[in-house]
Amino acid sequence: MSSRTDADEADERARVPLSRGRVLRAAVRLADRDGLEALTMRRLAQEVGVEAMSLYHHVAGKEAVLDGVVEVVLDEIMKAVEEAEAPPPERDWRGALRARVLAARAVLLRHRWAPGLLGARSTVNPAVIAYYDQVVGLLRAGGLSFDLAHRALHVLGSRALGFAQELFQPGETPAAGDPALMEQMAGLFPNLAGMLADAVHDDPDGTLGFCDDQFEFEFALDLILEGLERRRAAGR
Repeated sequence: MSSRTDADEADERARVPLSRGRVLRAAVRLADRDGLEALTMRRLAQEVGVEAMSLYHHVAGKEAVLDGVVEVVLDEIMKAVEEAEAPPPERDWRGALRARVLAARAVLLRHRWAPGLLGARSTVNPAVIAYYDQVVGLLRAGGLSFDLAHRALHVLGSRALGFAQELFQPGETPAAGDPALMEQMAGLFPNLAGMLADAVHDDPDGTLGFCDDQFEFEFALDLILEGLERRRAAGR
């Protein structure tokens, strides 16, 4: 059996009618593969196999494409949370919210450029508002007052949507196993150095970027949910 060539794929793309949906799906695919900075109108046109001017019949320009890819990702999130296995919020609101958040996070882990883009848009997409409206509904079904639900949204922030800004990103920091570096840090930043030395003791092969992002995300999420449950149970 002969393998598909680039020409075969180009011919197939050419046979599929161009539409806004096709353009936006191609934009997401391009950003996933090459990064958001690669998403230009010229590269997007190459991705769908047309001249750049043809794109403007379906999207007004780069900003419209960026708004559109946000829509695509949010649609994926809404579908994922609807399909997530979760207990009824009336029985276990924490389990229901946890399942929703982690389903959203799984989508964003496939599109690692999306959190930055979501935060950079000048207007809030209606799908984001709908998402948080559903979160409030879930909290209310679990017995939280409107006041506590309001405070919960502030505490959760973007974490409710499946992402949070980390203090350090993997690869931004030097190796914690370097004795000379650790000695220098101990003199300047003794508390951080002590924490890192303890982490290296527990995980000798680790580095300063040793954190398991998923574990840390779930740890913080669980702390928030446990604290909110204590407040709910106390009627505050």
